[in-house]
Amino acid sequence: MRRVMRFVVLPAFPLIAAGIAPSQSKYEQRTLEVNGHSGHAMVYQIDGKSYVSLEALTSIANGSMSFHGDSIILHLPAARGAASGPVSGQAHEHTSSPAMTDNFMKASLQALATLKEWTHTLADQITRGVPESGRHLADFHKRAADELRVATVDAKNESDEHALRLVTNHFHQVDNWNNKLAEERRRMDMAKYSMNPNALNNDPSYQKITSCADFLAKMLPSGQFHDSHYCN
Repeated sequence: MRRVMRFVVLPAFPLIAAGIAPSQSKYEQRTLEVNGHSGHAMVYQIDGKSYVSLEALTSIANGSMSFHGDSIILHLPAARGAASGPVSGQAHEHTSSPAMTDNFMKASLQALATLKEWTHTLADQITRGVPESGRHLADFHKRAADELRVATVDAKNESDEHALRLVTNHFHQVDNWNNKLAEERRRMDMAKYSMNPNALNNDPSYQKITSCADFLAKMLPSGQFHDSHYCN
């Protein structure tokens, strides 16, 4: 499949300060800082405007990117050191909170891995029209619940507790979707998934689950708690 690059226009003045003249037409790898996070990105100068790919921008900012229909949704943490407070449509960092503890992070990532496997199994079954393996899905539920209990025991500080709330919410997201699909099977209403290749893209439950999973997969290893509306 051909990879489509998505670009965002950056304000010209920080790039001019870095030594790139607006009249030039070229591309060059530069250091880019986004909300206190820095990294390298390819910056393109086209007709006096500066462009960088959304993938690079999201990666440098330690954010996430998801798709809903024709929309591209960017989720970027607030600037480091910024006043903590809810920002519509964005994650925010609790800069005054301690780092998450190692044991909690490991336990939470293990639970997240099981939840991802559970989600992927469900998605694969319904899109291929594979009959439900209730026992197999029940095993996912038990494993994830057991791993979540370990994470709960290992939560030792404020950041652990905040992150545990998001991981717990994610568990309920997947479990509720599992139950929703089971009810649709009971009503013999599953053909919409196997007959429509875009069914999952149009399923708000699945889209929120995958967006939350992507967010947690970046937030947990960082050791710093960020909130996200995808997981609430």
